[in-house]
Amino acid sequence: MSKLSFSGHSPLTKTHKYSIAGIATLGAAALAFTLVPGNSTAEAETISAAPVAFEVAAGKPQIKDVHASVTNQMATADQQVKNAAAKLKATQVAATKRAADAAAAKAKVDAAAKAKVEKDRQVREAASRAAARKPVYANNLDGWIRESLDIMKAKGIPGSYNGLHRNIIRESSGNPQAINNWDINAINGIPSKGLLQVIPPTFSAYHVPGTSWNIYDPVANITAAANYAADKYGSMDNVNSAY
Repeated sequence: MSKLSFSGHSPLTKTHKYSIAGIATLGAAALAFTLVPGNSTAEAETISAAPVAFEVAAGKPQIKDVHASVTNQMATADQQVKNAAAKLKATQVAATKRAADAAAAKAKVDAAAKAKVEKDRQVREAASRAAARKPVYANNLDGWIRESLDIMKAKGIPGSYNGLHRNIIRESSGNPQAINNWDINAINGIPSKGLLQVIPPTFSAYHVPGTSWNIYDPVANITAAANYAADKYGSMDNVNSAY
């Protein structure tokens, strides 16, 4: 067999080689088609070979698109997770703040209630101490004089137990309901009344605040009379007769 000679011709270029390979491929495909005439299955498989190859080749840019889509979806999902975490954290912070506010409000209410209880206790104790300090006066002449003397002392009205007692016995014999219906005052319509026989105008003018306005009240009668005597005579101790 003689060898083919390509002397005098330039060597095949890369383009020529690709063209020859393409022709060979087409020839093989045509030969395969010729060898199986009437065979629909083989025909379908042979015919579909080229489109499959095309789809695979054409799929390369689609893979890039899918990769980009997946990347975007992952980024979106990651952002959603971050947003959910931030929302959860904000909810927890708000819940913590509400709990702290509620605790502070409760503490304030409890403190106010505790303060009120303490204040009430102090008021009760103060009242109890005051009551304990307040003397208890007997409901008799001795008690009336002693109570009057304490009031007189607080108001700056002079007088002594003896001075009050002496004048009370002379004026009414110690009867707080005594009334003089025969002297000049009675004739003038303003009879003397009470332990120290005080006429109503004098009782009103020299009434001591804090005592009863009833002229027959023993303590009110004594303190008003003592106040009048202090103004006119310096003290009830200086009175030894009708005054």
